[in-house]
Amino acid sequence: MGHRDIPVLETERLVLKGPEPQDYPDFKATFTSFRARYMGGPLNPYESWMLYAAEIGHWEIRGFGMWMIHDKTSDATLGMAGGWQPAMWPERELAWIIWPEVAGKGYALEAVDAARRYFYKSGWEGAVSYLDPYNLDSVRLAERLGCVKDKEAKSIGDDDAVYRHPAPAALNDTQLSHGIAMEVSHYQDPAFKPKGFALD
Repeated sequence: MGHRDIPVLETERLVLKGPEPQDYPDFKATFTSFRARYMGGPLNPYESWMLYAAEIGHWEIRGFGMWMIHDKTSDATLGMAGGWQPAMWPERELAWIIWPEVAGKGYALEAVDAARRYFYKSGWEGAVSYLDPYNLDSVRLAERLGCVKDKEAKSIGDDDAVYRHPAPAALNDTQLSHGIAMEVSHYQDPAFKPKGFALD
């Protein structure tokens, strides 16, 4: 898949586009910070650069990958979300990261929901998310997306938990899909001020 062939996804507030070289400083700022502690970080500048190169190259190798999440109004980057399956990953993963300064606005929920629906329409029959069990924000987000902890699934390390996403049929005009859509719509309302909600 050529770089120009990466699909563009749009939601009410967001545009998901393939990672571009000019987006790297925003990526580096997060992955070299404490925010990346649950994803093998903080990384040094070289490790951050190598990971970003992998984000771009993953689309070429696998035919799918992570999108850069952009604010539809300002085009500012907000984080990344999408598919991820580097070497040694047992299954396709849905992954996400939101820049710390824009966390808590439901961007990850909106972006991952859009990415998952795209992949399912493209033929994926399911996915997992490999999460640090101490990363409670991501665990709660996975649960809000309908994921269930799969203790039997093969993990990618000794300290991660595998959360299995519902199959495509479970998101086809179901109570779960309606609930996700309702929560996303709440976050899209400028007057909505969540209390006690998980970040992202």
